Amino acid sequence: MGVIATLKMEIEMSKMNAVAWFDIYVDDLDRAVDFYETVLGQKLEAMGDPTGETQMMSFPADMGAYGAAGALTKSPHASPGVGGTIIYFATQDCAIEQARVEAAGGKVIRPKFSIGEYGWVALCQDTEGNMFGLNSMQ
Repeated sequence: MGVIATLKMEIEMSKMNAVAWFDIYVDDLDRAVDFYETVLGQKLEAMGDPTGETQMMSFPADMGAYGAAGALTKSPHASPGVGGTIIYFATQDCAIEQARVEAAGGKVIRPKFSIGEYGWVALCQDTEGNMFGLNSMQ
């Protein structure tokens, strides 16, 4: 690789987002799919696993757009739980999705609150025990 190509690649990599992918581990995949489809108002899609060890349902994604893609994952190698990493889902107004959480079987841990110039956040728990966030600019 030439010097110019190497520099271009280093510049592009320095602009990369920190997150490339996420898995939200679940015990009951059908229950988790129902929960997230209800709360987010989006359909998840079946996703193959080349190892054959996990079942995955992917969140809608455009791999060329800003942000990270991810899936609900049922795997013998990891399990759900509170207190670790929190994924924040982008929304138009997080109060709308927050209002769907309890009806879908989850819990609102901290209702919509301001995070200053970065908008608004609601913290919730899904049917599997995972904490997640909802984020919006209004």
